[in-house]
Amino acid sequence: MEPLIDFVAFGLSGWEWLGIVGYTLLVTHITIAGVTIYLHRCQAHRAVELHPVVSHFFRFWLWLTTGMVTLEWASIHRKHHAKCETAQDPHSPQVLGLSTVMWQGADLYREAAKDQEITDRYGHGCPDDWIERNLYTRHSALGVTLLMIVNVLLFGIAGVAVWAVQMAWIPLFAAGIINGVGHYWGYRNSKSPDTSKNILPWGILIGGEELHNNHHANATSPKLSSKWFEFDIGWLYIRVLALAGLAKPRALPPTVRVDPTRMQIDAETIRAVLSTKYEQLARVSKLAAKDLSLPSKELRDGFEAIWAQRSLTLEQAIAALTNWCHQAEASGIAAYQDFARRIRSMHLGGASA
Repeated sequence: MEPLIDFVAFGLSGWEWLGIVGYTLLVTHITIAGVTIYLHRCQAHRAVELHPVVSHFFRFWLWLTTGMVTLEWASIHRKHHAKCETAQDPHSPQVLGLSTVMWQGADLYREAAKDQEITDRYGHGCPDDWIERNLYTRHSALGVTLLMIVNVLLFGIAGVAVWAVQMAWIPLFAAGIINGVGHYWGYRNSKSPDTSKNILPWGILIGGEELHNNHHANATSPKLSSKWFEFDIGWLYIRVLALAGLAKPRALPPTVRVDPTRMQIDAETIRAVLSTKYEQLARVSKLAAKDLSLPSKELRDGFEAIWAQRSLTLEQAIAALTNWCHQAEASGIAAYQDFARRIRSMHLGGASA
């Protein structure tokens, strides 16, 4: 009788609460890494290419710990970017409300996954091999069932609590906080055409996904941090995998450099501005927010109008930006004069690291 009581209390591991908490934090972090590196950056955005061994490890781990199907997740996320914050966005807090996305985010994913049109239109390039069709997709609930059995065997009755935490981790942090809070509260480096926010500058707990505004500004970049003070742990893991020959990141956004000796606006200037368009728009918006005068508003509107034109030729862009810089420099507003000088001196360097 006593061995049975010990098994129910401690499982096969015999671990007490401190060891169980450490195990839970480790396995949930691996799950977060799987979501951000494999599902998000690799599958949804093709920002990084993973070695088949790494890719399949994450496929198996996510099947075991979440039951999520790669095709469904990637398709729904791609539609989110394509229809961001419209009625067709699968999980917009601007449309559905923050509370709904926060606490019912996983339900919104499940509902969207029933729409065959979403997977047909947005699911290109996702795994479609034998094991995906016959195990990971067909028996998506089997993995989490096996996980509960393993947890109970390892930790006894406490294994049920560990399993419950694992089941709630992604729905809360990824589906809830990133999709909800990440479009509602935080700071913005870039004026992307949505309300995405960076929740925190240090992306650790949710694998770097906390830097959500950075992601929406450069969706195909494998690196989510952009400022010197920001940290993306998912990018750190990708760099480690790359050093081991197990990952190949796509080209990062080029670094914009400032050379005070460059005063002539040319094609290089336009390329530098376009590569950081949302960041430059955010800078101008901040200038206008500090100076509420009519000239300040007109300068902001004029700068935004240049980059809102989709059919602008290179020559027209050079002429429009040159004219805007002349207006800013003649405005007498020191902040805009400094910004115009910075714009004139911008050029592209190598890719950021």
